[in-house]
Amino acid sequence: MKSKTIIKETKHFVKFELRGWSFGEFFGLAIVFCIIGVNALLFNDSLVAVMSALCGILYTFLAGKGKISCYFFGLLGSGFYVYLSFKNALYGNMLLYAAYYIPMQIVGIFKWSEHLKWKTHEIYKTSLGLDELLNLLVISLMGCAGAIFILKFMHDPSPVIDGITTVLSLVGMYLTVRRCIEQWGVWIIVNALSVMMWLKVALHGERVYSTIVMWTVYFILGIYFYIKWHRELEEVQEPVRD
Repeated sequence: MKSKTIIKETKHFVKFELRGWSFGEFFGLAIVFCIIGVNALLFNDSLVAVMSALCGILYTFLAGKGKISCYFFGLLGSGFYVYLSFKNALYGNMLLYAAYYIPMQIVGIFKWSEHLKWKTHEIYKTSLGLDELLNLLVISLMGCAGAIFILKFMHDPSPVIDGITTVLSLVGMYLTVRRCIEQWGVWIIVNALSVMMWLKVALHGERVYSTIVMWTVYFILGIYFYIKWHRELEEVQEPVRD
């Protein structure tokens, strides 16, 4: 009896998570997965890099759709990415994922569950006020400067890019948990710099091509979902809770 209940609830959950997807989104995701698969076979990419890419792309896509299931793939992908970063001496990214991303994603599960639309089970989107946006900008600039200094001291091979992506990823994850549209602007910058960082790693002989594809797809999705969230914010507002 218990197994039947679990299966029924799982089907119900999956049904809601797939609701609201367009054919173009399904097709685009399938194309991306095919590219990663072909790329892995042609270049003999590492299994960890492939799994990190697949989980990471699913996380980003589902987060953009406002689906709470994104955090399941986010936690899996973060584990793979910690290993990749450690192996390639990208200590800023490694610490970021291990000490911040994983705990914040757990927090995100509870935070998002409090702000779901009843019909679609998607989150209500929000945006920052001008004062909070300016404060966050100042903190981000100071944080980037401090991170670059520390990573240079640690002999990080890419202290500038690693430092900026680390700090902005902290900000981006914070904004993601808060359901703010400004996260996508931050992620666009992080993703562009991360493509450059992993290209450098690949040029040194590491088989991380799936990781490069992953960050490139992140960059494209960042632009796509910024536009999508902007349109939705103009149409729908979250009801005030008592």
